[in-house]
Amino acid sequence: MTFASRAIPRLIGLCLLLGLFLQPQLFEPVFRPLANTSAPSIYAQAELWSLALSHVVLALGATLGALILAVSAAVVVTRSWGASFLPLSRSIANIGQTFPPVAVLALAVPALGFGDRPTFVALLIYGLLPIFETTLTGLTTLPAPVMEAARGSGMTEWQCLRTVELPLALPLIVAGFRLSLVIGLSTAAIGSTVAARTLGEVIIAGLQSNNLAFIVQGGLAVAGLAVLAHDALTALEIWARRRTRLAV
Repeated sequence: MTFASRAIPRLIGLCLLLGLFLQPQLFEPVFRPLANTSAPSIYAQAELWSLALSHVVLALGATLGALILAVSAAVVVTRSWGASFLPLSRSIANIGQTFPPVAVLALAVPALGFGDRPTFVALLIYGLLPIFETTLTGLTTLPAPVMEAARGSGMTEWQCLRTVELPLALPLIVAGFRLSLVIGLSTAAIGSTVAARTLGEVIIAGLQSNNLAFIVQGGLAVAGLAVLAHDALTALEIWARRRTRLAV
């Protein structure tokens, strides 16, 4: 499959998604058959582009927070002085996947109130494990000759980490970030149950009014964002792998 054959469908999908966010009324004929006779087929209680922006910012912010925490933890436990913290770090990361985001929201709302903050916390905790595990794998499977050469050249531990280990582990770190961001974008919709501004607002409105058009509208928007994020970060991961092969 050529690059053009892969890129064209994604470009079309991006244009359709942008059209849905910026000019949703153009899609009224598509959603009209899904709505009841007297019900609106296009969600108009809030601007879709505004909800989408809030949705992306919330999911991206939480995933970036998870990236910082997970990579830092992986670096610590792969040092000789921090290896004893590996079981604890892995247990904490696993807890984030054990507890569903809905349960974290239920626990966070009494402490943080309604809105974006409990959703941010839930998404951050839920996104830790993929990044932690892929970073840990990347840092513990580095080519031995490369590491020996780096140490033999007189690099300090910090220099070796910054210029050799993290760059070589970058493809796996990007892979973990990709998984966490896709999970975050897909899961952020539940934040609307605690008054966070996400595309879940459209889905919830459809469920409350028994309007299938709203449900499909919100579902397609969330799925479209997740697919585009996956494709973009997959391309970044491929670039990082090629760069790593050239460096080695």
